[in-house]
Parts: sequence; C-alpha cells; structure tokens
Amino acid sequence: MKKFLLLFFITSLSFSQNLNDYKYALVSSKFEFQKEKDQFRLNTLTKMFMEKYGFEAYLDSEILPSDFVSNNCNKVYVTVEDNSSAFITKLNVVLKDCNGNILFTSPEGRSKEKEFKVSYSLALRDAFNMFNTLASHKYNGKEPEMYVEEKVAIVTKEIPVETESKSLYAQPISNGFQLINSDPKIVMKVYKTSVKDFFIALRDNQNGVLFLKDSVWLFEFYKEGKLVSERVDVKF
Repeated sequence: MKKFLLLFFITSLSFSQNLNDYKYALVSSKFEFQKEKDQFRLNTLTKMFMEKYGFEAYLDSEILPSDFVSNNCNKVYVTVEDNSSAFITKLNVVLKDCNGNILFTSPEGRSKEKEFKVSYSLALRDAFNMFNTLASHKYNGKEPEMYVEEKVAIVTKEIPVETESKSLYAQPISNGFQLINSDPKIVMKVYKTSVKDFFIALRDNQNGVLFLKDSVWLFEFYKEGKLVSERVDVKF
C-alpha cells in the first residue's frame, strides 16, 4: 500500500510539473461525438474549467492572440471523449501536446441524469474533479525543450517541403475557412488569428498552422517529434 501511495505521489508530481510548462490551452470547439459546435455548451464549459486550473484558454473558433499562435507548442490541446452507454453518460478529458502525445487523461466522469444537457455537464464536471487531487497548475514561465527556437530551426532544415498535388479552394466558415478540393471534399479547416495570413489549421488528426511565406502557403505541424512543413496550393 505504501509503495502504491508513493507511486501515485510521484506520478501526480510529474504531471503537475509537466503541465506547469504550458501557459495556454486550446479547446476544440466541436468534439468528435458532437453534432454541432459547442453542443450542450460542453466546449465553453471545458474552457472555463481549464481557466479555473490556471491556463489561459481559448476555443479554436476564437480569434487568438499573436503569442498564442506564434508557437505551436506553448499550449496543451484539450478534447473530450464520449464513452457513454444507454443509461450512463461517460466522459474523459484528454490533454495532448503539440506532437500529439497524451499528457493526461482524466478518470471517467459519469452521470445518470436523463436530460442530455444536464447529464453531459455533470459528467464533464465529474471528470475534471481529478484535477483537484493534483498540485494546482501554475505556469512557471519556462517552455519545454522541444520548442526552443534554435532546436526547431535545425529540425526544419532536415525536413523537405512536401507539395500538395491538388489546388484547394477556401470557403468561408465561422471565424475562418474550410479548404476543399475538386471532389469536393473538405481537406482542412483554418481559423483566423490576430496575425494577417496566419491561421490555426486542423487536418484530420493533425493540429498545426497555415501561413503565407514568400507568396507560398505552408502548413506546418509536428510528426513523431519533428516539424514538418508542407506547401499548400490554396486559393482564397
């Protein structure tokens, strides 16, 4: 029993120290199980909980500050997973880093309320209660080594620029654009920031940025710990 308690303490301490390296939290405005953005107000509630625990949090549909978007790895990416059964709402909160590594998955939050809006809200609160058993998050002003500028620059030189073979066309959506091909199929969604020609970009399970450099649009994201830069032929 003592060994178990010691292991739990060490794990909790490590978790809080890791999270203290992160100033920001980016919350998805539409989780995979949702039919529409901010359904049941879950996304807004998730953002509020992240702020409660010391993060400066934003939804990915909001206009974002330049410091937030200038470094893809100065934030945790927050999503919620739904494992509900017929009679019980079950939710997990998942925090990932810019490489897609899971930093933390909460225990399952549950609710047996029949009304969906109430049940999902209560299950989310229950999942977030695990944060109360850990040291409070407090940003330490330091950034994890993986996003030191010099180190990133070296990595980008080793990675060739890949070229999209098809042109994409931008269609306006709330706070941004969806980029479609000739099929037509949505290939990517990009969201406006306070910086001109600089977007938060979401493609499948990849989180990155799309920006204009020397008249060329580039989509940059992390894959297996390395920064990948892809050229994108897009018409706005």
